[in-house]
Formats: sequence, C-alpha cells, structure tokens
Amino acid sequence: MAVRDIRLFGDPVLRTKAEQVTTFDKELRKLVNDLGETMWEASGAGLAAPQLGVSLRVFTFLDDDDEIDHLINPVLGPFSEELQDGEEGCLSLPGLAFELRRPERVLAIGQNMYGDPVQVEGSGMVSRCLQHETDHLDGILFIDKLDRETKKAAMKAIREAEWANQPAPVVKASPHPLFGRAV
Repeated sequence: MAVRDIRLFGDPVLRTKAEQVTTFDKELRKLVNDLGETMWEASGAGLAAPQLGVSLRVFTFLDDDDEIDHLINPVLGPFSEELQDGEEGCLSLPGLAFELRRPERVLAIGQNMYGDPVQVEGSGMVSRCLQHETDHLDGILFIDKLDRETKKAAMKAIREAEWANQPAPVVKASPHPLFGRAV
C-alpha cells in the first residue's frame, strides 16, 4: 500500500467520467488499497480513483463502523425522499466545506475488488459518501450541486485558497507496458 498524491480542483481528471472496471486483478486490488491508505492518511471519509489520477469507477469510504470499505462500478438508487442537511467537503478542495442537502438514505450496488457483487445500504454520512464519491466517478464535484449563492462563495474561497493554481503533480510514466490495466 502507498499514500499517493490527491489531485486538486482544476485537474482535468476530476471532470472526466471514469471508465468501468472490467479487469479484477492484482493491480486493481493495489489501487483499492492505495485509495484506502491515502484516504485514511488524509483523514477523509471517502476517496475516488480519479482523485488519484486514475480514471476508473472505484472508490473507498468509511462505513458505519469507521472501517475502510470500497465499491467498484457503483450504481445508486433508490434514494429516500427524506433529505439531510450537512456540511460537505472534499479532499480535492482541501480545507473547504459547504452546506449541501442530499438524500438521507441510498442503496448502492456494485462489485468488490474480486468482482463479486455487493450491495451497500447507506444512511447519514455513509449515504453522503456514496453519493459524493459516485459523483466523482461521473466527473461531478460537490460544488456543482450547491445553490447559486453558496457556489459563488465556494468559487471565491477556491480562488483564495493557498493551494489554488498550483501545478498538477508530475506523473511519471512507467517504461513497462500496462496493457490497458490500472496503474
């Protein structure tokens, strides 16, 4: 496992729809473990593969017992009609959080790192994480869902953040072919 750099707001990978995972191999399991380790080290509640620069439909999250779990190729729904209010932040927008209303409960289906089908029923914070991380896989950031005035304040805070306009991390290319698999 390795702690990896988290991509920040402005990196194009965060606005790109991630690809379905079709190969469940050792490299995918390493990615899941790196996501979990990086999320834990950054004190996050969730982390999606695009935030590490990997455009695959994979994310980790903290479950109800504060254990690291993961979901691959997630599909969300149904959502509860009941909504929750709460502050939401993102490791790709460090230090910033804004009020965002989301459904209180959601059902997520997908796969684990071995390709086995899994189902997660989330409420409260787990529901928020499942929705937030799945949005990342679709190239959507939580600030895109803010009301007009809050989004305006968010964009101002982003422009003023000390990490704003920093160059993207240098990605070193391996001299070894990956044959289309995750890095």
